Amino acid sequence: MNRRQLLAALAASTLVGRTAEAQTFPTRPIRIIVPFPPGQASDVISRLLGERISASIGQPIVVENRTGAGGNIGTEAGARAPADGYTLTIATAALPISKLTYKKLSFDPVADFAPVTLMTITPLMLVTSPKLEVASVAELVAHAKKNPGKVTFASSGVGTSHQLSGELFATLAGLQLVHVPYRGSSPAHIDLMAGTVDIMFDNIVAVGPQVRQGNLKALAVTTKTRAPSFPDLPTMQEAGFPSFEAVAWFGVLAPKDTPAPVVERLNAEFVKALSVDAVRTKLNDLGAQVVASRPDEFGKFLASEVNKWKPIVERAQISLD
Repeated sequence: MNRRQLLAALAASTLVGRTAEAQTFPTRPIRIIVPFPPGQASDVISRLLGERISASIGQPIVVENRTGAGGNIGTEAGARAPADGYTLTIATAALPISKLTYKKLSFDPVADFAPVTLMTITPLMLVTSPKLEVASVAELVAHAKKNPGKVTFASSGVGTSHQLSGELFATLAGLQLVHVPYRGSSPAHIDLMAGTVDIMFDNIVAVGPQVRQGNLKALAVTTKTRAPSFPDLPTMQEAGFPSFEAVAWFGVLAPKDTPAPVVERLNAEFVKALSVDAVRTKLNDLGAQVVASRPDEFGKFLASEVNKWKPIVERAQISLD
């Protein structure tokens, strides 16, 4: 047997072995890496679905919180894991943004993964300080144009989806807004309620309760359709910005080169768990809308997110290295 024949035989035997393993998958516990602290939405959703999937596959689902560097520490660990389906990583809107804003990462936040499913999307909400005398997006735009460089928008940090949503709004509306970054949403909300800053785009789960209590004013949501939890609130598209869409989202990734049959099995299990009425009710209560996409659909979504935010990152000159 010559070298070429030997390599072909080795490749064939490896393929057969991986196919056989995929057919019996899973035979041991599956680890889900959440790159954010316990208690956040990504963690809550992972544990909620993990319980259902564990019961279905007859194997434990272990949720591991590996935090730091805006989610990059846990995400890198997921990218470097063996491509066998036994280590999954929760992805959020931070993933494509990291690809654009971190130039010196030792891994590619998108290319080093195989998409499994986009689980849910969650609207962001445009909220204002109760002290800002505007009652609609149109009034906010008019106010900002009369006061260029004086209207401030808060975010939970540089390079977050909150900042990029504000930058997108400024670009589409032709406004000069001043970005005020915070270390997390909570301190931003305090200053927003006090009138220290003027507006903010934030997850509807985070700001919805403050709106209901009258501590903040809501002007619009950022999804294509209205949020079921705030049916009277217009979308940004209805408010005059037809190309505006920005969502918080949660997806599942496996390391690249994970066998396709394993990805398909994982996708089927997550989609099944997301179809359970009790799960959907819980997610709806959190403000999340179930998507449960196919792997290829999630891959296209990731590519579209990178393309959408790239010009905004470049315009704002955001770099986190």
